[in-house]
Amino acid sequence: MAAITAPMVKALRDQTGAPMGQCKKALKETEGNHDDAVEWLQKHALAAASKKAGRTAAEGRVDAYVHHDGRTGVLMEVNAETDFVGRNEDFQQFVKDLCMQVAAMSPQYVHADEIPEAVSAKQKDIFEAQVREMGKPEHIIPRIAEGKLKAWYKDVCLLDQPFVKDDKNRPVRDVLNEKIAKIGERLVVRRFVRFELGEGIEKKVDNFVEEVAAMAAQA
Repeated sequence: MAAITAPMVKALRDQTGAPMGQCKKALKETEGNHDDAVEWLQKHALAAASKKAGRTAAEGRVDAYVHHDGRTGVLMEVNAETDFVGRNEDFQQFVKDLCMQVAAMSPQYVHADEIPEAVSAKQKDIFEAQVREMGKPEHIIPRIAEGKLKAWYKDVCLLDQPFVKDDKNRPVRDVLNEKIAKIGERLVVRRFVRFELGEGIEKKVDNFVEEVAAMAAQA
């Protein structure tokens, strides 16, 4: 097995944010292969998150982000188990990043379980109709529509979206699990609200051609 050097451990930590001890262990388990070590850490982060799933997370942070043009704003609550973590700079930056993610990517839900069953069913019907229109065999239409539905989740569910600050386009869920493993507490993205200036207000649209025609008729 290749010797595990300090630069190898540092490179892995810089990429994943995992503790030094975990990075060293990951490299040992994968015989010094960097990419395999990253995957090892991701798998163990998921396992660590699963172990903490039953814990109560009622502390954390409410944060806000307003885009520089003043037209889009986000208010979000992310929970942790202790107020100590709520004051942690790394945790606070993660919450801020999530606010910016929502502002940029406009998800409608935190995760797929929040989507009303009627909404999911209607969307699946739409995808099945689209696939049927393409002339696909009837027996494979439900499977293709299901695949399209999962792709749709990446548009409307925050945790399924690629994290905008991750160069590997990992979903937000994977980054969240890494934070859980690193911080050592259960973290929950509980809710968010996205505001867009003028949203929901019916705006008057002036038709210049019609106005000119009307003025000409009166002349």
